[in-house]
Amino acid sequence: MKLEKYSGNPILSPNPKQPWESLVVCNPGVIYDQGAFKMLYRAAGDDSEHIIRFGLATSQDGFNFKRSQKGPILSPSADGEDAGCIEDPRIVKTNGHFLITYAYRPYFPQKYWLAPNNAAFNPRDKNQPRAFGENMTSSGLLMSEDLKTFRRLGRITDPTLDDRDVILFPEKVNGKYALLRRPMQWAGAKYGTKYPAIWICFGDDPLKWGKDYLLAKAKFHWERKIGGSTPPLKHRKGWFVIYHAVDARGIYHVGAMMLDLKNPRKVIARTPEPIMSPEAEYEWQGLYPHGVVFPTANVVVDGKLFVYYGCADKYIGVATADFDKLVNYVLRVGK
Repeated sequence: MKLEKYSGNPILSPNPKQPWESLVVCNPGVIYDQGAFKMLYRAAGDDSEHIIRFGLATSQDGFNFKRSQKGPILSPSADGEDAGCIEDPRIVKTNGHFLITYAYRPYFPQKYWLAPNNAAFNPRDKNQPRAFGENMTSSGLLMSEDLKTFRRLGRITDPTLDDRDVILFPEKVNGKYALLRRPMQWAGAKYGTKYPAIWICFGDDPLKWGKDYLLAKAKFHWERKIGGSTPPLKHRKGWFVIYHAVDARGIYHVGAMMLDLKNPRKVIARTPEPIMSPEAEYEWQGLYPHGVVFPTANVVVDGKLFVYYGCADKYIGVATADFDKLVNYVLRVGK
């Protein structure tokens, strides 16, 4: 069983009339709230620094989104840790507050897709003093009441790690907050995984986390590096988790797993084949030189699962499925 891609994809594309989003719109966070789909999306224009911001769009049906204003809803800070760029929001709502995990860098990435190895700008590349540090990706936490104004709560990852794909569970598990993460440096014999993988941790406070546990690593032929994609969804049969995998050729695929409801450290099922892979031109022709389908949001409305994903680092698409049928499929084929 595969996710069914919407025939009208991409649902959001770069807007040539707005310089701040004329080159890229991708990797959105989406939540269904008060009868509407609300989307925070990653956006960038064709500037040399490649400044990445968040835009806001809304929809009544989950397919047709309307940008809410002419300017970005949130930009990098003027002089904080996230002064370089803000990326890839994942949204949950708990206790009446929207909590958004997001990736960021201290320096502008510049046009990374033109650089060797697709690498973001590093101050050391220009022979800067060592004190300027690396331009690693960290993850932080935002809080909002309306997805229009935001409070930066700070870093939630180790400053020595390149750590994105950091995703909150939508509710506490056994009285604890739960978090998925993917530190790039945690690979090798010491960590029990050859390539970067998905880890899980728990805490009493969403800014302070306890011990990390290896949750899942590359297992199938279409997987090498893997990472969490969307906020886990609670189902009566377990936690439904969508993840992404990069194969040996650099192509992105999408898989799904089920975690035990009471003990999400335990994977109870996992799809042996992708439930989505790049096929269409908009999933191949973008800034990334290989095919990319990169989910960052999922919501269930009236039993229908909507999965929102970035396409080739340039567009936004949506795919759907009957949620119960997909859960049952994962449990059936993934034992």
